[in-house]
Amino acid sequence: MSSWPTPAQEPYPSRTVRIVVPAVPGSTTDTLARMVADQLGQTWGKPVIVENIPGGAMNIGAGVVARAAPDGYTLLVAPPSPLSFNHLLYRDPGYDPTRFVPITMLAKIPNVLVVRKDLPVATLQELVALGKANPGKLTYASQGVGSTAHLSGAQLEVRAGIKMVHVPYRGAQPALTDVIAGHVDMFFDTLATSVPLYREGKVKLLGIADLQRASAAPEVPTLSEAGLPGFKSITWFGLVAPPGTPFAVAEKINRDTVDVLNSREVVDVLRRISLEAGATSPAETMTFFTEEAALWTNVIKEAGIAPQ
Repeated sequence: MSSWPTPAQEPYPSRTVRIVVPAVPGSTTDTLARMVADQLGQTWGKPVIVENIPGGAMNIGAGVVARAAPDGYTLLVAPPSPLSFNHLLYRDPGYDPTRFVPITMLAKIPNVLVVRKDLPVATLQELVALGKANPGKLTYASQGVGSTAHLSGAQLEVRAGIKMVHVPYRGAQPALTDVIAGHVDMFFDTLATSVPLYREGKVKLLGIADLQRASAAPEVPTLSEAGLPGFKSITWFGLVAPPGTPFAVAEKINRDTVDVLNSREVVDVLRRISLEAGATSPAETMTFFTEEAALWTNVIKEAGIAPQ
């Protein structure tokens, strides 16, 4: 019998771990991944590096991880689209999101309906009335086709019975810039970037797209309260491993990542950027991904968004 240890007997991790981020440096996804990588590197005593592989509506980076060896040494940190619904929006994204092995939800943040400050509405009901009186005239921005903001705008159209024009941008920042400048009417943005602009009087907030109000802007009603019961759109960030990763490895990464997310230092940093720590178990993470996929599958079908 050989005395060489098998890979299964090697303590994990015994070498460098790579976290792929399918977005550009400086994005919320990237910031979160780097913070977790830094803390895990300290916990494990092994380098944890972040590699940015943006492009293709995040399908390129997600595909790299989907095809990586299922050994825990290549992981993916991503927002909802490549983990929940890109396979519904693209005929061949190059991977199946449902086959990733869930580790934990790192963090989440509600989206909020932001409108340009000179749009003549002060409430969601007034916006809906304006949309019904002017079909096809209101515009909504997004970070691109298939982004959460695009699907949230489509959900608003379906639920409110209005017709608007979708204006895709290359990222959240240019979209928000055009809402501030008055070139586009509205945008489903995260609380982190929109609340400061609202406090400065540069935009109006008509509703929080979550089931409870946000502590960052408690005076802003939820969209449920404002007239669209159950309307939900949150941006979240998941940590997953390639299909076929052993449960024991996923559990080990989960335990150590949850410890990081629950540390006071990380909780404080997350709170400063309006993020709420997730720190879910693998089973809870899988349940959450499944619920989100069901929500957006319905929106995509109801809105008649065809795959590209």
